[in-house]
Amino acid sequence: MNLNNTILRTPTRRIAGLALLVYVLDQVTKYFVLQMLGKGQERVIVDGFFKFVHWGNSGAAWSLFTGYNGALAIVALIALVVLYLARHHFGASLPQGQFALGLIFGGILGNLTDRILPSRQEVIDFIRFYIHRADGTEFGFPAFNVADSGICVGVAIVFWLSWKSESAASPKNPAPEESNS
Repeated sequence: MNLNNTILRTPTRRIAGLALLVYVLDQVTKYFVLQMLGKGQERVIVDGFFKFVHWGNSGAAWSLFTGYNGALAIVALIALVVLYLARHHFGASLPQGQFALGLIFGGILGNLTDRILPSRQEVIDFIRFYIHRADGTEFGFPAFNVADSGICVGVAIVFWLSWKSESAASPKNPAPEESNS
């Protein structure tokens, strides 16, 4: 019996397998950040473009709702349950939909773990892209992590699948409307 066929036989198992992979990758990378950088520290990888940072975020994306870590943990838990129950509406029967949902579930679980662990109580962000302005200050994209990437890519795939299914359902050459003049 082929192990891959046994483990990944159903769409739900495929989603769970990818979610577990994203979750583990997210937590392992955050563990290394916690071991290598003190809170607030940065390590430049490519000056003026990319660095690793150790920033905490008790809010949501772009630090919205900062300080509402507990409420955001509850929202994440509710989102997991609702997405699981409604997964058939998000292309779970298609390989692309399974991939998208696996990324989303793994990402939500990764950031939820950060929020509820007593040693963290905030999401650990560590990837930062930026440029130097003429005055020497930095301008960049907010720091993010593997879980954030999983969520964003997964949501983009869900939108793409939705758009693709809507455009396939609409008529290719609709008849021109008649004028009543």
